[in-house]
Amino acid sequence: MSEESRQVGRVVVRSWPVADAARLVVLVHGYGEHIGRYEHVAAALNARGASVVGPDHVGHGRSAGEPALVEDFETVVDDLHAVVEDARGSLPVVMVGHSMGGLIATRYAQRYGSELAGLVLSGPAIGLAPVLEGWLADPPSDPIDGAVLSRDPAVGEAYAADPLVYHGGWKVPTLRAFIAADAAIAAGPDFGALPLLYVHGGDDQLVPVVLAQPVVERLAGPDSAVVVIDGARHEVFNETDQDATIARVAEFAERVTA
Repeated sequence: MSEESRQVGRVVVRSWPVADAARLVVLVHGYGEHIGRYEHVAAALNARGASVVGPDHVGHGRSAGEPALVEDFETVVDDLHAVVEDARGSLPVVMVGHSMGGLIATRYAQRYGSELAGLVLSGPAIGLAPVLEGWLADPPSDPIDGAVLSRDPAVGEAYAADPLVYHGGWKVPTLRAFIAADAAIAAGPDFGALPLLYVHGGDDQLVPVVLAQPVVERLAGPDSAVVVIDGARHEVFNETDQDATIARVAEFAERVTA
């Protein structure tokens, strides 16, 4: 498994290419983390014939910017579009967005869905505006508790020890950006005919499925699958049954790019 890293516009991009790729899968990471946490996902997709690429968003991982500060998700979508255009060549593109990355991927699909062959949303951080508005006056100062990520305690331990993960509190501009993005999603178009795979942990405490699922289902087109994984926490790609979930994503990517 080869890996490359390069700068595209404002962001550092990691890519895992394969020879004679059948498709390009674009991974979109979540709040406070970085794309390096998806190396095992990239490896599984590589094994099924996909080249894989993903940026560290501004203020995340190896990209420049104040840590975990997002002032406008529309510019983050712009960054992501530049990454896709840089990497796609003639390949069909499937986008996989987790958590905040799911919010970004949702806006991407509303703006550029005609350029995608398929969309995967994993615990997308959408529908959270009522909660986040309540945080504006006194934003949570504690870092995210690794225990809510997965039933596998090693996942939380690795997250807490990762120097590229943000371990601080929430910033008001970032909260406002999330709230504005929720409004933009509500005002934006549905996904039309874009094939969709939506996966969510049934025990997700960070993004409760009861808040996100109604938004996803309103946007979803006729070729859509909703998978709520009983007992799973927030990071379904790092859960105890992660291999089955990642295989489901790989199979979806194969089908929509066949």
